[in-house]
Amino acid sequence: MAEETQPRWEGKAIAELKGPTPNLVWPFLADFCNIHKLLPTIDTCCRVKGFQGQPGLIRYCASIASGDNSDSSKIKWANERLLMMDSNEKCFSYEVLDNNVGFKSYVAIVRVMPVNGRDGKMGGCMIEWSFVSDPIEGWELQDLISYIDFCLQSMAKKIESAIQESSR
Repeated sequence: MAEETQPRWEGKAIAELKGPTPNLVWPFLADFCNIHKLLPTIDTCCRVKGFQGQPGLIRYCASIASGDNSDSSKIKWANERLLMMDSNEKCFSYEVLDNNVGFKSYVAIVRVMPVNGRDGKMGGCMIEWSFVSDPIEGWELQDLISYIDFCLQSMAKKIESAIQESSR
């Protein structure tokens, strides 16, 4: 009897930033090992091996699942490998490797694109986070899409705030 294969999950989230150009936003995302500074769901992120901005770079991301810092079983973690970084196109791709979150296969592409205003001039930019994943046990596809969207909206707000602060 052939093993039944489940279809891969695919999804996308988009966050629009009013005002900041892609050139202002990109450096925040290109800093692959500092995602914890943008994501409220990540407590730590550090380089495991490789070089900043180079394919093959591996980062370790972790968060404490509850308020109890003493129980290491509550730490959710993942090692993620940078697959591609293109500063000209302002996009990167990564995959989740070893983890205790439930990902068997997960690849994402994050890109920054300009948004034109009504007058045809640049009116800011948008960040698009798309992914392809094997199903995650205990999750529905919409759960993962909602989580990615929450993360992306949070990141966009932090980036906008940081850009506004630096322009004062």
